[in-house]
Amino acid sequence: MMPFKEMARLDKLIHEPARLSIMSALEACSMAEFLFLQELTGLTKGNMSSHLSKLEKANYVLIGKSFLRKKIPQTTIQITPTGSHALTEYWKQIDHIREITKQWSQETNIAFPG
Repeated sequence: MMPFKEMARLDKLIHEPARLSIMSALEACSMAEFLFLQELTGLTKGNMSSHLSKLEKANYVLIGKSFLRKKIPQTTIQITPTGSHALTEYWKQIDHIREITKQWSQETNIAFPG
């Protein structure tokens, strides 16, 4: 299979850069607070909320809302087993695409940078 067709099969929900950033950050920790994750990714509050909603709808993240000292809202986010599996599969696909791209370029004598 040509590597370019394989790219079209990537999980588009994770492939979007902001969501990839969120998912990768969550994979690195067990749970993150909304503001910490926002700071880590550099997303605006609105963008973060929008992306998290899409990830939650796909069951890739779990969002918890609570109050500290009964009045300070706190939102926590954690990656679900489904999300962790999807991210692992995404990275496997990326690695596979890199390998078949290298092979394809060698077979066709097309030079790709890097």
